[in-house]
Amino acid sequence: MTDIRTRAAGTALVAAGAIFFGAEFIAAAAWTDPPYSYTHHFISNLGVRGPAEAFGQFMYSPLAWVMNAGFFLFGIAALAGVTLLPARRRWPLILMAAVLAAGGVLLAFFPGSGEETAAGDYHGLGAFAAIVGGNVLVILLGRIGPAREGGRPLVVLGVLGLVGLGVFFAVLMSGAGILIGLAERAAVYPLLLGLIRAGLVIMKRR
Repeated sequence: MTDIRTRAAGTALVAAGAIFFGAEFIAAAAWTDPPYSYTHHFISNLGVRGPAEAFGQFMYSPLAWVMNAGFFLFGIAALAGVTLLPARRRWPLILMAAVLAAGGVLLAFFPGSGEETAAGDYHGLGAFAAIVGGNVLVILLGRIGPAREGGRPLVVLGVLGLVGLGVFFAVLMSGAGILIGLAERAAVYPLLLGLIRAGLVIMKRR
């Protein structure tokens, strides 16, 4: 039973990262007029049906529902995976996974249209929670979780994600908007890759 549960946990963590990447790719591929840019556009723009404009960016995502579903399932899958881990020393992991999951839910239900409303505030809070919670979770998985056998790369990925978040805020606050989409992904992609790696390591445990 423990082996089955551990494998299920690893599968869920891999699925969390894969769901986000898949939803992003599908939604971005459907955005063709003008083409979506991974280096310029925010990830959240993919969840805005539009047409709308904010932060100097035009938003029109024909498959916005795919991205928003991805946000939701990504958070839930990560939380499910951590909850299924063996009980020893897992509470810090569950706490960070819950923060990540709450962020994913907020992202899904409050699309980032850029409007100065409560919905926009919730979306920003969700993004911050998902990025911080996710990167800290990856670090913890590499330090105290069952993925610690391959822990050093996880710690590196989590730290890179947190540094990327700082870079993203710096670019955002500068108002220049240069490669801001790439800066945001520097904060998000490490945690996604970390979840996938942690899941694979956990699935291979005996």
